[in-house]
Amino acid sequence: MNLKTLILKEHSKAQRERITKYIGDDPKKFTELVDIFLTGPYRITQRAAWPLSYCVEQNHSLIKPHILTLLKFVERPDAPDAVKRNIVRLLQFIEIPKRNQGRIANLCFTFLLDKKEPIAVRVFSMRVLGNLAKKMPELKNELIPLIEDEIPYGSAGFISRGRKVLKELKS
Repeated sequence: MNLKTLILKEHSKAQRERITKYIGDDPKKFTELVDIFLTGPYRITQRAAWPLSYCVEQNHSLIKPHILTLLKFVERPDAPDAVKRNIVRLLQFIEIPKRNQGRIANLCFTFLLDKKEPIAVRVFSMRVLGNLAKKMPELKNELIPLIEDEIPYGSAGFISRGRKVLKELKS
């Protein structure tokens, strides 16, 4: 089966599920998906982003060899919203390696503070920061007031996630 052809065939939930099922727990197939995601062009990158994050949600260990590469990709100033959204989304589900925690925290604070970022990117960043704060309690001092300040101006999704993260951070 040609993964690139599958990605180009259609962009739908059903297709995302087919691709995720095809990859399963196979690290070689997942590496092929990451390579397709990174090399583009834009349309392919956009379409590969969605199943990429769902594969990681189902099997966290698949992402470990690729974290640094994906971080470099999402940190690019020209990173498309689909790339940001899906990379930050997958970070919610994994145990972030200690060596990458500071870098990911900085990235997520940047996304969370930027009101021009799509709501999904900001909300996923908030969740990642909430998860990191459990391991890095000093982040709570920055994250709690930031969320509290933003909630009155946030969308319904932002408010909902903000309340959940605040509840976890304050308990």
